[in-house]
Amino acid sequence: MTALTVIGPDHGGDPGWVEARSLPEVERLAAAGRTVAVTPAELAGDGDEAAELAAASICAWLGARVFRTARPDQVRLAVEMTESLAGRRPPALARRGLA
Repeated sequence: MTALTVIGPDHGGDPGWVEARSLPEVERLAAAGRTVAVTPAELAGDGDEAAELAAASICAWLGARVFRTARPDQVRLAVEMTESLAGRRPPALARRGLA
């Protein structure tokens, strides 16, 4: 599987990437084995940071691998957390609580 990539809003991209503009499109293209690029802020629509992070997480869950954003640190964290929850990457830190 292709590694996750978070790029800036002005980055041109790679010719092998395909841009998805909706969640069903992300799911369809990822299922077809394509490297899907998304702009979470466009999918979120209202410019709210929380909405953008939620959109990035949903896209990651559906299989998007490239994220174009003006908030790279926040989006990377949200996407990596989603990948851990989906079981596609080990968590960065695991703690076990004992009483």
